[in-house]
Amino acid sequence: MSDQQAYTYAQAGVSIAAGNALVRAIAPLARSTRRPGADADLGGFGGLFDLKAAGFEDPLLVAANDGVGTKLKLAIEHDAHDGVGVDLVAMCANDLIVQGAEPLFFLDYYASGKLDAGVAERVIASIADGCRQAGCALIGGETAEMPGMYADGDYDLAGFCVGAVERKNLLDGSKIRPGDVLLGLASTGVHSNGFSLVRRLAADKGWKLDRPSLFDQDRLLIDALMAPTRIYVASLLPQLRKGTIHGLAHITGGGLLENVPRVLPQDCHARIDAGAWPLPRLMAFLQAQGNIEPEEMARTFNCGVGMVAAVAADQAEAVARELTEAGETVFTIGVVEEGTRGCTVFGAEEIWSARQPWSATHNG
Repeated sequence: MSDQQAYTYAQAGVSIAAGNALVRAIAPLARSTRRPGADADLGGFGGLFDLKAAGFEDPLLVAANDGVGTKLKLAIEHDAHDGVGVDLVAMCANDLIVQGAEPLFFLDYYASGKLDAGVAERVIASIADGCRQAGCALIGGETAEMPGMYADGDYDLAGFCVGAVERKNLLDGSKIRPGDVLLGLASTGVHSNGFSLVRRLAADKGWKLDRPSLFDQDRLLIDALMAPTRIYVASLLPQLRKGTIHGLAHITGGGLLENVPRVLPQDCHARIDAGAWPLPRLMAFLQAQGNIEPEEMARTFNCGVGMVAAVAADQAEAVARELTEAGETVFTIGVVEEGTRGCTVFGAEEIWSARQPWSATHNG
């Protein structure tokens, strides 16, 4: 190349034109997420949100950020990009709702070595889908093209969500008391945690992910694994506004054992009966393939329960009924007892394929 060569950004591997075209393509997706307080137009240096227009009087802002983790590797390897945006929103919005906060707006970060506009648009379309499910507006984001930072075809995602809760309605676990009933809301699959183990099993056991799964002949294994994380916002918000829920725990990394204690007061211990709901066939498949002990299942996967709600015993039946009417599958999975802050998950013989009665405890 001559010393007089005129360099361009495109020669370095970054296409400004492709990035601008993507912004134009996704603008209608953002507009589809409009809600009071945000018009969801893209293109400025920052997104605006009007709390007063959203109806808040004395709000506290609550923020959360997260990613999708190594689930993205399966999405990339199997061209399964159409649900990961829902995962991204879910991991943030569900973390807000457990504090009583209504998700208000969302921003995404999409990074790749070379922008594939088709893949990016599919991912952002699913982010918009997640925002509609969560009732929050997609008001901005960043698409970064960074040659040399990622392998060909790879990309990464991060999401940022802000919500608000009236100060008097903040859910901080202080209302939880011994005697409260624990309700489990069913998950839609693995959600977005535990995929490093899933991918290790897939490699070691030689799974054919593009073939029907052993536990469901009507569904490809990759589709079962990539099922998007359930967003619980719409069903839980009415209960939060009524004040029927004392505490909520989003079951992510650390499983039931480590997530439930995060919302408990110091003198409360959760006891969860693993036999109180059916272990989903996908979870049973993972356990059998990895010869995973029940205790390890309880701290690695959601095991079929993606959200846990603590409610007063005399309201548990009504709350469970209303959540069911709102579209959730609800199980009564345990109780809160007096004791060291923590959680014990236990099962009788044969529960989660155990050869004898078992229990696992995490205090913290």
